[in-house]
Amino acid sequence: MKQEPSEHASSVLEASRSPDRRAAEFERDGYAIIPNLIDARECDDLARRLESDSGAGAGVGTRCLLASGWCQELARRLKATPSLAPYMPFGPVAVQCTYFQKSSGLNWLVPLHQDLSIPVAERIDHASLSGWSRKQSGYYVQPPPETLVGLVAVRLHIDDCSGEDGPLRVTPGSHRLGRIAPSTASEVRRGNGEVVCLVDRGGAVILRPLLLHASSKSTGRGRRRVLHFVFGPPGLPFGLTWNRAV
Repeated sequence: MKQEPSEHASSVLEASRSPDRRAAEFERDGYAIIPNLIDARECDDLARRLESDSGAGAGVGTRCLLASGWCQELARRLKATPSLAPYMPFGPVAVQCTYFQKSSGLNWLVPLHQDLSIPVAERIDHASLSGWSRKQSGYYVQPPPETLVGLVAVRLHIDDCSGEDGPLRVTPGSHRLGRIAPSTASEVRRGNGEVVCLVDRGGAVILRPLLLHASSKSTGRGRRRVLHFVFGPPGLPFGLTWNRAV
């Protein structure tokens, strides 16, 4: 199992790559680690906001943060951040922000999976749409893979994430296989290998929703707080509309 390089090494590598090369590597691997998206002061400010935001301060997280003005402003800033430009879809809109916090007291593991559902405004009956559900912020549906390939997730880390903090583990290149049956996901991981994404506070993991990923329980004493933004194109097929678009 490979681990991503340190923040300093990642910064040097990131600076040495052209935007076209970064975009090509992202399309090949389905993930990237971007250090220093925000500084320590802003991490502290976000931590205070998360503690006071209704629904975010308690439990392991919430799906509804994009309804908050401060979260919308952060989403707009991320869209305009030059270091994220090679990874974003054309004309991106933020469609969701989910907050996760993991620690020894709030602990869980996430099995190997793909992110297959998107938040939409209303239910539409169409043969290409499946897996309808109602969650915190409204309707969710599983569209075909052709729709999911246009999405990008930005997982912004408010805390350092070491190997003891239940880091994200990704299977490079698995996003290019389309929708993967759960029964074959472990076989794909064995064939493609797995990378542990270690991220310093203020950095982010960028990934395609169809990338196989997982995480273990935290074994350390720190907190792993993450803002998981999803960006997509302004419009959707099949008569669907985003539940929220910023």
